[in-house]
Amino acid sequence: MKLATLVRWAGIILLGIFVLMQFVPYGRNHTNPPVRQEPAWDSPQTAALARRACFDCHSNQTQWPWYSNIAPVSWLVQNDVDEGRRKLNFSEWDLPQKEADEAAEQVQKGKMPPWFYLPLHAQARLSQPEKQALMGGLQTTLGRGKQHGEQSGEAVGEHEQEHEH
Repeated sequence: MKLATLVRWAGIILLGIFVLMQFVPYGRNHTNPPVRQEPAWDSPQTAALARRACFDCHSNQTQWPWYSNIAPVSWLVQNDVDEGRRKLNFSEWDLPQKEADEAAEQVQKGKMPPWFYLPLHAQARLSQPEKQALMGGLQTTLGRGKQHGEQSGEAVGEHEQEHEH
């Protein structure tokens, strides 16, 4: 078999696989459930920076890009949003948030927003002063201690004892 024929058949097979992948339903359920409750932001600046850099994966206000409808990329996008919402969802602040206490640290370490998100989302690229403002704002907003009943009775009791002395 000639190389040209082999390459042509390989191309046809790959194209067929790509077309068939479009019929896999996962990755196209682009839902944005209602916003239940947002945090009590420390400032409008923190809220705006979080919307720019975090909300596509960490809220129910995701702006789904065009490529989120094309498999296999749609599978990756859906997985990232599902995982992001599961770990920290700014739109469901009335529910416990698994990793709220790590948000500022993730920004500081350069892990959030992730490197692979930034090339197609210029608005999420934050300057160093913006990162500093976001980290400080997240620490203030999320570190208020009264987040959805996560403060334990023991911690509350200790806090009350401190004020009694």
